[in-house]
Amino acid sequence: MIRNFGDKTPALGTDVWVDPSAVVIGAVNLASGVSIWPTAVLRGDVNTITIGQDSNLQDGVIVHVNQPSIKRPEGTPCAVGKEVTVGHRATLHACSIGNQVLVGMGSIVMDDAVVEDFVIIGAGSVVAPGKRLESGFLYLGAPARKVRPLTADEINYFAQSAQFYRNLARQHATQSHSLN
Repeated sequence: MIRNFGDKTPALGTDVWVDPSAVVIGAVNLASGVSIWPTAVLRGDVNTITIGQDSNLQDGVIVHVNQPSIKRPEGTPCAVGKEVTVGHRATLHACSIGNQVLVGMGSIVMDDAVVEDFVIIGAGSVVAPGKRLESGFLYLGAPARKVRPLTADEINYFAQSAQFYRNLARQHATQSHSLN
């Protein structure tokens, strides 16, 4: 479901696929080639969510923002870069995710965290508020800790994953039909 919230309306680039069970509300900008998978929720009601080109947010992902406050008069948006894969049930809250990042299944990335380009966040990890994850590393745990540099194969995987999910989304768009 794609719907406005007051005067805030989602903006979708070309070749975007949003599963019918997903919910995209308000000030959400989806760039070209983005895919939003079943039961994902992107709620841009009190600030802006931006998802970069060829990124995919898999089943059950939740993306939200922070409202304006005394500490943050503008609030805090949530931004996801290009060719990012966000695994099943991950939560992104008022954070910034760079380009070519893998956010593992069930991970939580909290307020004001910054994830630089070329990072893998292992499944179930928790990125604490305000933490910065340095480019080129694998992070694991709760709280997430730098474990080791990424391999060349892991770095190459980012673009492969983005292309795989873009192609799979096209198949879902043309080959899936409700049976009820």
